[in-house]
Amino acid sequence: MPELSITIGGKTFEVACQPGEEEFLHSAAAMLDAEAMPVVEQMGRMTDSRMLLMAGLMLADRMAGADEELRRLRAELAELEARPAPEPERIEVPVIPAGVKEALAELAARAEAMAERVEERARA
Repeated sequence: MPELSITIGGKTFEVACQPGEEEFLHSAAAMLDAEAMPVVEQMGRMTDSRMLLMAGLMLADRMAGADEELRRLRAELAELEARPAPEPERIEVPVIPAGVKEALAELAARAEAMAERVEERARA
């Protein structure tokens, strides 16, 4: 069983963990240390147990707030998922815009006129 040294509130503690959990333990200790440092700075010297208790309570308070926010967001998501899907909006777009139709008709007329002139010259 691996033994690690962790620092919380400026104090070092030796703790054991299961193999493979070392990274998790370091991460958890860092979270607790982040809560303990302001307590130590504000209250000065205190026993290890009191410092750990205060830091643990502050961390628990923050986690309770996060849990409440998570519950609220899950309820909001469930409400959104329960709503019926909106009716698809139908948008009609002309396949060929009117301006393009006019331009194509003009080009076709010019092409026919040129073809007639070519045929007339070919006959002559």
